[in-house]
Amino acid sequence: MATPLLKKSLLVAAMFAALADGAWAQSTTGTIYGQVKANDGDIVRVDNGAGLTRETSVDARGKYSIAQLPLGTYTVSVIRQGAPAQTRDNIALRVGSGVEVSFADRDVQDLSGVSVSAHVAPSIDVTSVDSRTIVTADQLAKLPLARSSEAIALLAPGVVDNSGGYKSATGNSLVTFGGSAASENAYYINGFSTTDPLRGFGGLSLPYGAIDQQEVYTGGYSAQYGRSDGGVINVVGKRGTNEWHGGTQVIWEPNAARAQSIDSYYTNGLPPQPRAGSLYAPNRANTETSTTVSAYAGGPLIKDKLFLFAAAEVERQTGNTVSDVTKTQAPDTRYRYNLPRWYAKLDWNIDDSNIVEVTGVSDKSEKQGAIYDYDYTARQRGAYINGASNEKYGGDVYTAKYTGYITDSLTVTAQYGKMDTVSYISPPGYDPSATYIGGLVYQNPAITGGSTRNGNQTVLSLTNPGRGNTTTNTRFDVSYVLGDHTLTAGIDNQTAVARDQGSSSSGPGNIWTYAQGQPNLPISTGLGVAAPGAYPGGENGYYVVKGVSSSLATVRSAQRAQFVEDKWQVSDRLLLTLGLRNDQFTNYNANSEAFIRQTKPQWAPRLGFSWDVYGDASFKVYGNAGRYYLGLPLNPALNAAGGYLSTSQYFTYTGIANDGTPTGLTAIAPGVPVSSNNALGILPDPRTVTAKGIKAENQDEYILGFTKLAGDHWLYGAKVTYRKLRNAIDDFCDIDAIVAKGRSLGYAIDAKQANSCYLFNPGRANTFNLKDTSGNYVAVPVTNKELGFDALKRAYYSLELLLEHPFDGRWYGKAGYTFSRSYGNTEGQLRSDLNQTATSTSEDWDNGAIMENTNGPQNNDHTHQIKLFGYYQITPEWLASANISAISGTPRHCLGYYGPNHEDPVGYAPYYHFCDGQPSPPGKQGRLPWVRQIDLGLTYRPDFADKKLAFSASIFNLLNEQHALQRYPVSESGPGVAEAAYGVVTQRQAPRYGRLSVSYDF
Repeated sequence: MATPLLKKSLLVAAMFAALADGAWAQSTTGTIYGQVKANDGDIVRVDNGAGLTRETSVDARGKYSIAQLPLGTYTVSVIRQGAPAQTRDNIALRVGSGVEVSFADRDVQDLSGVSVSAHVAPSIDVTSVDSRTIVTADQLAKLPLARSSEAIALLAPGVVDNSGGYKSATGNSLVTFGGSAASENAYYINGFSTTDPLRGFGGLSLPYGAIDQQEVYTGGYSAQYGRSDGGVINVVGKRGTNEWHGGTQVIWEPNAARAQSIDSYYTNGLPPQPRAGSLYAPNRANTETSTTVSAYAGGPLIKDKLFLFAAAEVERQTGNTVSDVTKTQAPDTRYRYNLPRWYAKLDWNIDDSNIVEVTGVSDKSEKQGAIYDYDYTARQRGAYINGASNEKYGGDVYTAKYTGYITDSLTVTAQYGKMDTVSYISPPGYDPSATYIGGLVYQNPAITGGSTRNGNQTVLSLTNPGRGNTTTNTRFDVSYVLGDHTLTAGIDNQTAVARDQGSSSSGPGNIWTYAQGQPNLPISTGLGVAAPGAYPGGENGYYVVKGVSSSLATVRSAQRAQFVEDKWQVSDRLLLTLGLRNDQFTNYNANSEAFIRQTKPQWAPRLGFSWDVYGDASFKVYGNAGRYYLGLPLNPALNAAGGYLSTSQYFTYTGIANDGTPTGLTAIAPGVPVSSNNALGILPDPRTVTAKGIKAENQDEYILGFTKLAGDHWLYGAKVTYRKLRNAIDDFCDIDAIVAKGRSLGYAIDAKQANSCYLFNPGRANTFNLKDTSGNYVAVPVTNKELGFDALKRAYYSLELLLEHPFDGRWYGKAGYTFSRSYGNTEGQLRSDLNQTATSTSEDWDNGAIMENTNGPQNNDHTHQIKLFGYYQITPEWLASANISAISGTPRHCLGYYGPNHEDPVGYAPYYHFCDGQPSPPGKQGRLPWVRQIDLGLTYRPDFADKKLAFSASIFNLLNEQHALQRYPVSESGPGVAEAAYGVVTQRQAPRYGRLSVSYDF
């Protein structure tokens, strides 16, 4: 136990890491700093035991700092007259953080050769101004967690599972930070961005055992990093050392240890032709078994010079999924997922001043299976229909990084990397002559006799087998220490290409969807589609829709950034960070023509402070203010800026063939295909796609908090956060309104504008480019009122409370409570209640009518969040762990046709914020229930195996609570016709399941 004098001396020095601390968000390094009662000529040496040794002099005040050290365990020594006067061992770095190692006066007198490894009081890193949670490999090995970066991120305050069921390419459930949409986060591995460039849906993952540390940034990060107004997940992989280590693990999650899921039922009446009474989804029929095998090894290829660490894991999931009764694509699917992941890292210590790192990562998902018919009444599998699609997702990353310690004051880093991902779907046995049939439960029972008719087409849409994404990222940073200032400047450039993305209708190029409305009410007033009752077969409101769609294209983007930052140690107690970032974004359409050029300065200031109140690092007050820009993903280039095709033609029918296709068709007026967004397959002029001077999405953030020591073993703190979305990009699709405004200004506007929608800044005035009948471009200014909108609004505020007991050799615990509100008239880039995946082009802001009654708590609003996790060393052989959370529910929604007369003024059917003809803003229908989760773990490391062998058992969702995470929000199937599926649970908390594992490390 350190003496009071030693503890006091250790804490006093803490602020001075900032003199050379270049480690920030998404970094892979840390800093060692401290204070020494030094004589002239004394130096401090750090050695990581893997060939890297760095030295620095001690300044006149006895302070030192060594920054940008690779993660690892270090020995720190005071060198006097060429020999160690004092040494401290086992100093473990945390990514992006400073670790304080100080030596008291009496410790460095006549202590040559003495080595000390002592536990001291929990320390506060007073060199940081950001908000983040760091989880180490040791904690990951002990806590009961799902094995993904997103599950780790949920340990951080203010981070929750998304409410829309969004998943990454390899199946991980996405998370939301501070009320932002699930697509607005950034993902990094060893400093390289692996964020999905198409929609922002997650990033690649490491094998779980290869994770050294994971940073979860919830705000306040450096000007060196951007392209996120949500949060940041930065994973740092392990590296080799001078000793060879390895191990293997087998994990089993059997279906026998999994509780049955709860069935979903219709709650708002029944459809005209129910397939199994009130049953909507027979979830009890679903099964899942998972087995994971992993191995790792790391050590020196050349001692002190060249090191390798490699890890691999293969997870296999097998089981069965039965779709809800409305699906015809795959009623009953027996599946097998293979999820191979590997990670390899080479570290080359050229010398003490030059380091090269080469990293390779692969994270993929491969699916195969078989599709069967299903008897929803008898709840039995039926005849084999076809093989399930062969699917492959995910990809590979390769990066190289150079670090040069030019002098004690000057450090340079350069990194280049490339990521290639695929999104491959190949339906076996696909029949191009068969037609996909939707809406089976709305087939006219007078024709079918109460038994739905359907063919064998299980493929809804077709994609190009070669589709995928490619991202390259180049970074160059220079850091220089000048007195009390650490100056950093650099570039951060990224390019992305989405190859052969999009899809097209299967079969003969169209699908048929059955529906029902009121016989005497127009199907769509906005599209001019008449009521079905006046046409043969439509007397009871039954009709069918012929849908045609196609959106195949290759598109790209270029994102550039420059930054400068000064970390200024104003005094022994006060640190200021002053940063400025400039982002530029350019997006290109399928013809490689730029439709967005945001290349003028987009200044993003970042200001932060850390105040060591007492000067002993026992009480830290910190805060920051910053602006964060987010570039447009590639997705809008496929729709709003693309020549996509999406049309519907409406018919009544008098018969249905055995393959489900309608017969006896009569076209309902207007009798031709219509498109609510003018999506007629014509690539629009890039100069007319976007509003003039369109501004990038950006958000302002303000944070103020404190952290304080309480005795020798406790930390507590509080933090307030306020976020305000200042600007967004979405699509506006009321083309007729813009054309009419242009004509009112006297322009001879061409009525055949090719645009389906315009990309614009919602909630403010915009100026649009249109063509006149002579082919000239004319500028049409439109006020926000003329567009039919209120001002853009998304605000988030929160209060976070923290209590932590660092591990003392016996137990570790952390508890947090977050009160927050996320409110306004937009969620951001997504619409979670509808599970819309078209990032930045959801139906929000498409027209004025769709945005009426939208103000209120948004989809990622969780007022209360309680999180507790930790572990207890019962005996040297037995360890118990727990991860407990209770999260209040999100707002419920009720959507329907427009107004008391159940109209459809803009062709959006029942997706207006009206319920039973009355305004229905978010939150008016109440909230979904609290979600409580109790996960427990127990690990046994027997002494007879020298604790290298471990047996673990975990149970997740101990109480088997399966609360609703989302309910279907649409209340009408047709004008004035109740939607039977309204209120059906579409997402539910996963049932209780168990995990067994055995591992051996050597």
